Amino acid sequence: MCIRDSLFTGLLGAPLVMPEVITGLSLLLFFISLQELIGWPSSRGANMITIAHITFSMAYVAVIVQSRLTSMDKSLSEAAMDLGARPFQVLFDVTLPIIAPAMISGWLLSFTLSLDDLVIASFTAGAGASTLPMVIFSKIKLGVTPDINALATLIISIVGIGVFTAGYILHRQKSLTKIIR
Repeated sequence: MCIRDSLFTGLLGAPLVMPEVITGLSLLLFFISLQELIGWPSSRGANMITIAHITFSMAYVAVIVQSRLTSMDKSLSEAAMDLGARPFQVLFDVTLPIIAPAMISGWLLSFTLSLDDLVIASFTAGAGASTLPMVIFSKIKLGVTPDINALATLIISIVGIGVFTAGYILHRQKSLTKIIR
């Protein structure tokens, strides 16, 4: 493993172990520096929250996809190239289908972390922008109201339906493979 790979792995792992307060503060300072340097972003808001969430979520997705790529058999892409496939065709026909489950897992994990994040969103949100966790946090300061209970019920129901559907699909696939054998 060369120094470049070690450096990349270290930089990739840093956001995973760094406290969210440090990440939020550094992103805020970065955006302020960009605004003074090039005039962009003109104000803090939904765009900054989106960029901040993408920034801290990329590390999680990259670790998951990297673990899948290290276990990928390189002979498959080499065989496709030997059979005349161009590099982009190998990417879309061989590599992406193999890493697609890791990409979906990374997306689900980053979506969950982003939906749960309050600290980074608080640092990067402007005066008029707020996220669902920010709204929930501001409402429960006064006490848990029925609308927060209803929202929690909706979230738990959606997750439950998703888990039930995934379990059903896995059970159906398993029973279909038994029939085929």
